[in-house]
Amino acid sequence: MTSSNTGEPNDTPDVAPDTEGAPLANQLEAARAELTQLREDSLRERAELENQRKRMARELDMARRFANERLLSELLPVIDSLEAGLAVPGDTAAHLREGMELTLRQLLKVAGDNGLIAVDPVGQPFNPEHHQAMSMVEAAGHAPGNVVQVYQKGWLLNDRLLRPALVVVARHD
Repeated sequence: MTSSNTGEPNDTPDVAPDTEGAPLANQLEAARAELTQLREDSLRERAELENQRKRMARELDMARRFANERLLSELLPVIDSLEAGLAVPGDTAAHLREGMELTLRQLLKVAGDNGLIAVDPVGQPFNPEHHQAMSMVEAAGHAPGNVVQVYQKGWLLNDRLLRPALVVVARHD
């Protein structure tokens, strides 16, 4: 180490500030430019993510709002049939029944096309996953544990229970 004019040791090397300062200044400037670029990239990516989140939220909202569009458009002919039947003045009970049966067939077709299946288990073994027993009876001619009567049909939507069938079950002896 060299000593300065004051007689104390000098911790800085004897290098001219011009020769080493320029590369350090260039490195510092390059680091600052890289930092600025990284900040800009980070802000841009954050903005892109926020825009994507907003776009996905809008698309999800639209999907929810119009999820039943196909089903409802398929129900329009059923509504038309009901309105046409009601518009006929003073028709007979036989024609009214025939119109109701045709409309029910239309409705059941639309329901089936959209994954809705009726659970009507008369004569089948009781299944607690799809049936709700309302009572048990002595029933000659029916196997014990089988459904004897259905009070109300059950419904499955794409193999998922919407409503259990309300049933009467033959008692075990």
